[in-house]
Amino acid sequence: MLSRWQTDSFINTICQKLYMGSELKVGDIMTKKVIVIDRERAMVDAAKMMKRCNLGSIVVVNGGAAVGIITERDIVHKVVAMGKKPDALKVTDVMSKPLRVIKPTATLEEAAKAMKKNKIKRLPVINDKNELIGILSEGDLSRLLPSIIDLIEEKALLR
Repeated sequence: MLSRWQTDSFINTICQKLYMGSELKVGDIMTKKVIVIDRERAMVDAAKMMKRCNLGSIVVVNGGAAVGIITERDIVHKVVAMGKKPDALKVTDVMSKPLRVIKPTATLEEAAKAMKKNKIKRLPVINDKNELIGILSEGDLSRLLPSIIDLIEEKALLR
């Protein structure tokens, strides 16, 4: 099964937006299916979910609202390196907070600047009701880079 990054129609849509001069928005490229875990679950459950789903992070929720994020780095730095017992910890003990988020209407430039400023690799995306609707990662941004470079070169040749 091909991912959405490998489909011609998705790439064509992105390229067309760029070529026509409209700015890409976070909502255009975010991952819409977000894996979440309740903050009261065992930290080991989060690590198992990350392994099973091949993820580097999971958004943490409390009653459906996103309240934090747990990353591989959190587990290494806050559990393993500190010699803590993983079985004794809850997700809330290890997660990063406050959660840095972005709106789907933000530009990719704004998202990249937010990631750089906050030294983070993932930005959960929330709508106007503060509901989690997606996530944007550095990987999402870097996958677009070759297409953006091609378009810049093509536009330069046309001038």
